[in-house]
Amino acid sequence: MSSEMTLLLPDWDDDQRMNFLFSDFKENRDVNPSDWDSKLDFWTAAVVQSCRDRGTVSFSLQELSTRFRRKGTSPLGLVTVIQCMAGSGKIQRESEFAASVDCGWLSWGVGLLLVKPLKWTFSTFWEANHVPLQESFVIFELVKEKAAQLLKAYRSSEFAGRSVLSFQDLCALSSGVCADESTLCMALLQLQRDKQVSVLLHEGEKMIKFAQPGQDRVSPVNDMDVGIYQLQCSERLLGERVEALTVEADKCKEETRQLLRKGKKTQALRCLKGSKKVEKRLDNLFAKLETIRGILDRIAHAQTDKMVLQTYQAGVAALRLSLKDVTVERAENLVDQIQELCDTQDEVSQTIATGMSSADEYLDELDEELKSLLEEPKPEPISPLPQVPSYPLPTPSRQNISADDLLSSLPAVPQGHFTMSTEQLEEELKHLALRDSGFPQKQSLPSSKRLESAQ
Repeated sequence: MSSEMTLLLPDWDDDQRMNFLFSDFKENRDVNPSDWDSKLDFWTAAVVQSCRDRGTVSFSLQELSTRFRRKGTSPLGLVTVIQCMAGSGKIQRESEFAASVDCGWLSWGVGLLLVKPLKWTFSTFWEANHVPLQESFVIFELVKEKAAQLLKAYRSSEFAGRSVLSFQDLCALSSGVCADESTLCMALLQLQRDKQVSVLLHEGEKMIKFAQPGQDRVSPVNDMDVGIYQLQCSERLLGERVEALTVEADKCKEETRQLLRKGKKTQALRCLKGSKKVEKRLDNLFAKLETIRGILDRIAHAQTDKMVLQTYQAGVAALRLSLKDVTVERAENLVDQIQELCDTQDEVSQTIATGMSSADEYLDELDEELKSLLEEPKPEPISPLPQVPSYPLPTPSRQNISADDLLSSLPAVPQGHFTMSTEQLEEELKHLALRDSGFPQKQSLPSSKRLESAQ
């Protein structure tokens, strides 16, 4: 116990700390609010954690006094802790908790609630500063956790296809979730408060109906649920009977073999007849069991079909609302408008593309012209002028030189350089003659300029 409490409360072995925590609260919190609040927070967390570790959701003052007993003493302030937890809404009496959900649960008789009148339950015992030792209190935080775990265990079990379960089946299902029957009932009460479970006591049988996936709340148990529950009970009873008869038939066959080995043929024959009777009864029960299973399968399919139809109806209603303001004429008008806008956009795009293509064509023409200029043949280079003769030229008398002689005396000009007319040549000759005779010359262009102009 000491090691368990050490793990639960790290300060459990610290005598000085635990002496302070085991002492009673001051009558007035205002004397030392810090010590009061720290002590209250410590014991509140300890109570909740101890119940969580044990898998329970409720406690009593007597249980806490025994559970937190240390060196022969119990904490003196547990009554104050319980009162403060109840005042802050963290805990509630089991009787009040059950009565707030459904008073019909009081008739279950599963040892859940104390045999106390509800009138006493709502008495003013807080004013008397007294908490009965046997009074059980439910921790809301833990009961919500257990309720969620129980619902998860049901939906992941083989019973998930059944909306209605017996209390015995639920006890077997929740064995790994709830530590005891009281915890199971508290979790069921929380699920009933959350509208996830509906309960009914029918002919002494406790029936529990769970909300199916996709449902916000469970519907009350109706006649169809009762019929399904009875079929399920019959299926379970027939299954148990079939298993028992199967074991009995196998036992008769084995006994027949042993009698034959011992040579007791008459007794073996009698035992074989008994085995045949058992097998015949087994076949009849198995046929009935298959019939019941077939009915349950049909009911399951019918419920599935009903759910599908409800889904279709909801879908049709939603589709009708979504198409409330939509008509064929309006749709056609919108389509025409969209087509016109698309055509306008295509025309604009085509116009822009045409302008760009014209500019591109103009640029292409300029590029072609540049290429043609680059590809024109280069002009042939002008051949150099003839060299100046190195031999002395003849100097005939100026009076006897004729124009023909002077032309013949000029060096030959390569063909293709320039061409001068006869008049131009004669004019050049006269110019030369006047220059040599010493007469003044008329202003004229240099011979080089005249040659260029002639060219």
